[in-house]
Amino acid sequence: MKKTDVVVGIVGGGYAAYLHGNGYKRVGGVNVILKYIVDLDLEKARQVADDFGIEHVTNNLEDLINDPELDVIDIVTPPVVHEDMIIKALNAGKHVICEKPLSGYFGEEGDVAPIGKTVSKRKMYETVIKSMDRIKEAVENATGKFMYAENFVYSTPIQKSAELVRKKKSKILFAKGEESLKGSSSPVAGRWDMTGGGSLIRVGCHPLSGVLWLKQQEAKARNEVITIKSVVGDTGVSTASLTEHEKRHISATPEDVEDIGTITITFSDGTKALIIGSDVCLGGSKNYIELYCNDSNLVSTITQNDILQTYLLDEEGLEDTQIGEMLPTKLGWNKAFISDEVIRGYTDQLQNFMECAACGEEPESDFKLAYDSLKVIYAAYLSAEEGIRVDFDVEEAAVASSLKACPNEGEGQRKEG
Repeated sequence: MKKTDVVVGIVGGGYAAYLHGNGYKRVGGVNVILKYIVDLDLEKARQVADDFGIEHVTNNLEDLINDPELDVIDIVTPPVVHEDMIIKALNAGKHVICEKPLSGYFGEEGDVAPIGKTVSKRKMYETVIKSMDRIKEAVENATGKFMYAENFVYSTPIQKSAELVRKKKSKILFAKGEESLKGSSSPVAGRWDMTGGGSLIRVGCHPLSGVLWLKQQEAKARNEVITIKSVVGDTGVSTASLTEHEKRHISATPEDVEDIGTITITFSDGTKALIIGSDVCLGGSKNYIELYCNDSNLVSTITQNDILQTYLLDEEGLEDTQIGEMLPTKLGWNKAFISDEVIRGYTDQLQNFMECAACGEEPESDFKLAYDSLKVIYAAYLSAEEGIRVDFDVEEAAVASSLKACPNEGEGQRKEG
């Protein structure tokens, strides 16, 4: 039976809280009641509450856990606290929305700082798998739904691409996805202990999840089982070659993380994907997924698209108006953001999640996607550090926790390590 009201508590008062708050305002067919906003910084939480009409401000997650009226706990905190929050919320019978990434490696007792340079990526990979497996157990035993807040899945051009793939039963032979920009506004984006990695996990996770989801749409349409066979990663710090003056236009400040990375994926059907995530791209954010299929070529340009192109000689009167992301000026020619929250998927994402909470349906972006995405990213970190190809056991599917690594001697020369 469909619920008429869905009561939500948001945990975290940062940037993502505003993305989700704007998304909730646009949900139709379900009456969304924003009851709580939680943040250790109560002043920041009160600002979110004022902006979105949220009833209660608190710094205690237990207030949400113990409220029998609350249906959904929406976690938009840094990922270092995700595991504990997800498990507590699911065990309390709540539906859970969780921002990316699902988990990560942020350091353990005895680690020497900076951990991105001193802790082996093999240890990180194995620790992250254990973390995800603990969450997986809670998800499997829960009465509530787990919903992974990956907006790329709900992006309008990617949704249309998926529709075409399903209807034509196309085979995706090669997929290429990228998110690149000039860095981050976060002061801790360059620290592994705060972010769990660099550009790959922070921005590369989006096109990665989009590609993995599209391959699953293909598999369902063709009645096939497609898993991830192997991963090769490559990471680096490109900005290390620059002087401070040469670096003045780039906001990346990597301390022990990468500012550029790539992931090459081989699927069990022999098809391939290439994922790019970087902090060295000027001119605004670059987000796309390209699909080379047996019967079509589909290019999803999320940003920057050319729905509206602007040419401005001055910025008078536009101080509070955004033209695009990561642009230092509005002058000259620009490709302006139009209905950004719709095109990038934030609106349809929250619509889907609220319908799932109201009707008990399964979300399009689910726990398996969250698990597979993070597993691939940390396998890529391991691959890059050790110079190996990381092979997954196909028999155990994409959520397998075992690891086989071999020298990168070509797909036809696998050697178990």
